[in-house]
Amino acid sequence: MSRPIAAKITGVSGYVPPRVVSNADLEKMVDTTDEWIRTRTGIRERHYADPGVGSSHLGTEAAKKLLTATGLSAEEIDMIIVATVTPDMLFPATACLIQDRIGAKKAWGFDLSAACSGFAFALTVGAQFVGAGSHKKVLVIGSDVMTSILDFNDRATCVLFGDGAGAVLLEPATSSSEGIVDFSHDIDGSGGCNLYMPAGGSLHPASHETVEKRMHFVHQEGQQVFKYAVRRQAELACQMLERNGLSSRDLALVVPHQANLRIIRAMQERLGVDDSKVMVNIDRYGNTTGATIPLGLVDAVEQKRVRKGDLVLLVAVGAGYTAGSILLRWAY
Repeated sequence: MSRPIAAKITGVSGYVPPRVVSNADLEKMVDTTDEWIRTRTGIRERHYADPGVGSSHLGTEAAKKLLTATGLSAEEIDMIIVATVTPDMLFPATACLIQDRIGAKKAWGFDLSAACSGFAFALTVGAQFVGAGSHKKVLVIGSDVMTSILDFNDRATCVLFGDGAGAVLLEPATSSSEGIVDFSHDIDGSGGCNLYMPAGGSLHPASHETVEKRMHFVHQEGQQVFKYAVRRQAELACQMLERNGLSSRDLALVVPHQANLRIIRAMQERLGVDDSKVMVNIDRYGNTTGATIPLGLVDAVEQKRVRKGDLVLLVAVGAGYTAGSILLRWAY
């Protein structure tokens, strides 16, 4: 087994906006049906942020709930890392906005963009600072308002996403029986053209032309992304166990990115684990991008599906392509 990284998760929290949009609601907005969405994705409903609510607002609420749950003062936070592809604006970073709102006056931080793998990447980055001994309390947040970049003329894509945020607190691990054990991340930029937002950056700044061509929305080649995710998410999960000398029997829980129920089930079949060992909440939230894994951890804690010392696997695949897995022992 790899040398453990001396960082552990000591608290989790999540926040979703109150507005719930069911598949029946979407039937009134786009040419789709509840049956089509459920059978192809596993989604029944999702949460939408109101106009004027950005990723920083959702992330702030998740952070406040985490501070309350852990009994920490905001001034005890050393660092804030926010995984998002829907920042309130290009700059300042969403981390700066959240830092100011929660009053974390001694913290520094930044945003990390890795789409649906963003939280896994951000968690790993935060763990390095804790493991190095330079930081004691790191706040890692995944927050996205995907509805801000959805084209509701694209019925195959707009039904997939919801809005939400999740946060975890990283602190130093005190023994090898707790904390992050290993991680494995990779990217494959050749797949970037299959899931992207064409405009809004330096290549295609906002203009009348980019707006008219609907270039500020998510563009996805669904079949290509699905095929890659099915293969890569299962590979990552199996490889992580193999390289640590473990089997699926050793796992207490797998918390996968919630993009599509069929992708999750394909990984589950490859691993050979039953439903009790796989967190699924896509039916209630849809794909919240950077928030899916922390929201899954929140549900795992609330449903008492993890206990101190349990082996937990996080795994995600996203646009870029990006992919990541983290193996950890639950610390509380």
